[in-house]
Amino acid sequence: MKNKKRSLKNHTPFTHFSRINKKEKAITTALQPVLAFTLRFSFLFALAFFLGIADIYAQTPQDTTENEVKKGWTFGALPAIAYDSDVGFKYGGLVNIYNYGDGSNYPDYLQSIYLEWSRTTKSSGINQLLFDSEPLMPELPFRITMDLSYFTERSMDFYGFNGYESIYIPEFSTLGTPDYITKMFYRYERKLFHFSLFLQNNIGNSNFNWLVGYDHYNHKLGRFDFEEYNKKSSDNTLNDTITLYDKYIEWGIIPEKEANGGVINYLKTGIIYDTRDQKANPMEGIWSEIMLSAAPGILGNRENQFLKLALIHRHYFTLIPRDLNLALRVGYQGTIAGEAPFYMQSYLISSYTESVNVEGLGGKKSLRGILRNRVLGDDILYNNIELRWKFWRLKMFKQHFYLALSGFLDNGLVTDPIDFSKENVPDAFHERDIFNGMTHGIHSSAGAGLHIAMNNNFVLAVDYGRALDKRDGTDGIYIGLNFLY
Repeated sequence: MKNKKRSLKNHTPFTHFSRINKKEKAITTALQPVLAFTLRFSFLFALAFFLGIADIYAQTPQDTTENEVKKGWTFGALPAIAYDSDVGFKYGGLVNIYNYGDGSNYPDYLQSIYLEWSRTTKSSGINQLLFDSEPLMPELPFRITMDLSYFTERSMDFYGFNGYESIYIPEFSTLGTPDYITKMFYRYERKLFHFSLFLQNNIGNSNFNWLVGYDHYNHKLGRFDFEEYNKKSSDNTLNDTITLYDKYIEWGIIPEKEANGGVINYLKTGIIYDTRDQKANPMEGIWSEIMLSAAPGILGNRENQFLKLALIHRHYFTLIPRDLNLALRVGYQGTIAGEAPFYMQSYLISSYTESVNVEGLGGKKSLRGILRNRVLGDDILYNNIELRWKFWRLKMFKQHFYLALSGFLDNGLVTDPIDFSKENVPDAFHERDIFNGMTHGIHSSAGAGLHIAMNNNFVLAVDYGRALDKRDGTDGIYIGLNFLY
């Protein structure tokens, strides 16, 4: 039997932050930039020193056939047994098929076909076909990228809008604490069908490319289904109660027209500058892009029409030939016209990604160690710094492998908050327990990773990230494919 829904107004945990000593808070706020800078500098210096010394003294096997190229078709197949702190343990299967042709472009491929079917213990599912190809024939001189996907998330993360403006209180979802409400307090349900088709080609003989394409998103959203969860749960003890998503709808912060999802059709165009020496893990070069994504009414976007701009710059430096490189990424994304629905604010726009689904800021593919979708803003700025050290090469089963260690620092910032009215929010929640009035502040995380690459393209990745501010959560472990960028 379902319990009667509780009201936030009568729930005592929302006095939590009012008990913070104001003097201690002021001191902590004043010292935070100094401590953050010291920690970041110390981390990067120590990591660079360690990797440099290790590279000099490590006695590792060398690939005696590094100049040998791969030709024709090859593939990497894995059971999709992985772990992601955001979605739980993954099970299923995936395969990535590559065509290297006559080998003249190796280590770059001519075609890549990625297939995945997987489920997780937190009730999410992935069904995806991703196709990426260089020009198939002279008559079609375009690079073609196509994605066909269906994602299910029974417990999608939702921490409110504008980063630190929305207070995260882990006790509300931590069983056994005095302030516990439900472990699904920061969750809602989402089903997403996605289709995209993009064409790009060189501009003359330069390193510039143009891109045009189409994106289709079909979202179906709803509150977390406690009844369905209890049917499949062994203990059947999760009470049907309020969630943050429920209150955002009740207060009108999430408009009624967006509460159940909707269909968005994008037209995307952009200019790309690419001088990378290799796609999967470049040792040198630049990959920069300017992208415009428009959702006009003529494509059936009746409720939400808007235009987004994305600027992304990636720069790769060789520190030790063949072995140690530095990868940098900085990106800006913002709504420059119209009003985007809240469920479209979490996607990071790019010309191409090898990830299943890029959402953020926060989580596996943006700010590792920070809660997924913790930083949700109308305009956002982010950057990543990563050192990558290939410490071992070998040839096995007629395939070329290398192992790499990495250390990283991720940062994100809301530069323009989502505008919403607090008119219907009870006074008790305004500047204390749900909203604190602060919209600025850098969200940072740091961590390390291990990567196993086959033929320079099929990359198994294990990353561990830790949030540098407890308002962003604690840490995250991610096992999947590919480098972050």
